[in-house]
Amino acid sequence: MAKLKDIVNYFRDDWNLSLFSIAASSIYEIVDLVVPYAIGQILNVLSNQPLDKPLEGAIAIVSQLTNYPVSKPLSLGVLLGLVFLVTVVRAPTQPWLTSWFHWDIALRARRENSKLAIEKILTLPIEFYDVNNPGRIAGRLGRGISNHTWTYPEIGGQLIPKLLRVLGIFVFIVVIEWRIAVLYLISFFLILTFSLRKLQEIIRHEGLLDKYMENTESRTSELITNIKTVKAFATEARELNRQKRRLDRELKLVDYRVHKDYVILLTWQKTVIQFCVFAILGLTLAATVGGEISLGHFVMTLTLSSMAYSELEPISTLAEGFSRRYSSMLRYHEFMQESTGYDAATLLEDDKSQAYKFTGKVEFSHVSFGYDANRKVLQDINLLIEPYQTVALVGRSGSGKSTLVKLLLRYFEPQDGQILIDGEDIRTLNVGKYRRRLAIVHQEVDVFNGTVMDNLTYGRPEATLEQVREACKIARVDEVVQHLPQGYYTVVGERGVRLSGGQRQRLGIARALLVEPDVLIFDEATSSLDYESERSIQLAMRSIQGTCTTIIIAHRLSTVREADKIVVLDKGRIAEVGSHEELLLHEGIYSRLHSLQETGELLD
Repeated sequence: MAKLKDIVNYFRDDWNLSLFSIAASSIYEIVDLVVPYAIGQILNVLSNQPLDKPLEGAIAIVSQLTNYPVSKPLSLGVLLGLVFLVTVVRAPTQPWLTSWFHWDIALRARRENSKLAIEKILTLPIEFYDVNNPGRIAGRLGRGISNHTWTYPEIGGQLIPKLLRVLGIFVFIVVIEWRIAVLYLISFFLILTFSLRKLQEIIRHEGLLDKYMENTESRTSELITNIKTVKAFATEARELNRQKRRLDRELKLVDYRVHKDYVILLTWQKTVIQFCVFAILGLTLAATVGGEISLGHFVMTLTLSSMAYSELEPISTLAEGFSRRYSSMLRYHEFMQESTGYDAATLLEDDKSQAYKFTGKVEFSHVSFGYDANRKVLQDINLLIEPYQTVALVGRSGSGKSTLVKLLLRYFEPQDGQILIDGEDIRTLNVGKYRRRLAIVHQEVDVFNGTVMDNLTYGRPEATLEQVREACKIARVDEVVQHLPQGYYTVVGERGVRLSGGQRQRLGIARALLVEPDVLIFDEATSSLDYESERSIQLAMRSIQGTCTTIIIAHRLSTVREADKIVVLDKGRIAEVGSHEELLLHEGIYSRLHSLQETGELLD
């Protein structure tokens, strides 16, 4: 559960610099109070009233140093010098000691925490992305980091210094007239207490609003991603109405709760502040008429109290801004507190100096696994795959074929048993270096918005053009490239929209081959392709057989006829193992599935 301290820790790398910049800003805010004090003392000089004792002592010291007698001109000169020092002299230093550091800290914190966010994205387990929409994640991170960036200059550079300025004004007034200071203190305590309570209520509404906005952004992202499906089913009106209802809900909350609460708070503050200013005016005037304070002190007290109460509005505005951002910042930290995948740190290592090299011998020994601990997807799997062997996994949907591959890739850990490669338990290996020796071609190949070459060399950026061409020849990508306008340097568009499904599949195979894997996996690589594309992929797969250990998951049994070993899974168990011919003679599950496909019936 994220808390306020997590927001503070966002700037942990610059705490010392933060303390310095906040202290500098606070000093400048308090130094400003010297000006009304000096003007009040100037009035005392002009009206022949006595100066404050400390100031008289300072003027006497100046008189001794300059050999100039104490007089009105000297007193006015000292006071003007004091005003010059705290206004003109300080002007060129203030921006560098305050504004520069506030934004420097905020911007560097944004860079460092953006790095951490990307690291978190890359190391979260696969199941997190099964239940969280990309638009939702991007929106949460974007708002969280942006709001942190804007918050620090406001809180560290303005809110805290202004609160200290108000405290400084209280000290000045205490010295002059303690009764006025007590009224001042009580009024500020009441105003700030009520404001903070009201802001807590507003923060709760802001949290709800943030969730509503996240849902709207998430659905908008899905609409963009699935726009072809939306148009194919002509559901534009329905989707528009759904989003309108979400936007109306957001408006109702932000306008009639959040914004209305802010207006109520501001109305109350202004009313109380003006009453307090009037009360202090009356008390100060009475004290002056009664001879308890001088004319200069009257002007100074009234000016300082007006300055103090005038600070309440910007303080309230800054607190309001913080409360608006508070929920989104907490949600950012909640994301950052998500548990990363096991052995996550090793995934970020990029040291290839001690890369693994396997023969490709894979063994599943008594492996059991379930996404839900009470419901096993795989039960007591025992399977040996010899080096350079081509093994096919077949079976009905839900039989556990893809789950077996996910365990091999270490997306998940088996609850029982172990998986060995060349006799070593894969859990003892560096997960990053281990996965670099495997490659997988999914049913839907992920393509980045870049050139064909960028996508081909994604797993091996240092590959030469000759190596790329060799992989493309085997995967029959060369037939595609020669028809592209810029060849290998043609931009394929977002998610590879400029390529057909079959072309993306071939690109995925070439990309996998280019890393020269010890184990190559085809996860239903032809199930969604037309006959011609499927035939091209099958030819590519055939040319790979014998060059590395190959695991093929397939619904279409025509893809696996030439496999060295076919493993039939049923309800999470291995039901049959054998070659195509052996399994047909066995007349078991495989034979029935084959008959269904041969007769054109759908495979369950």
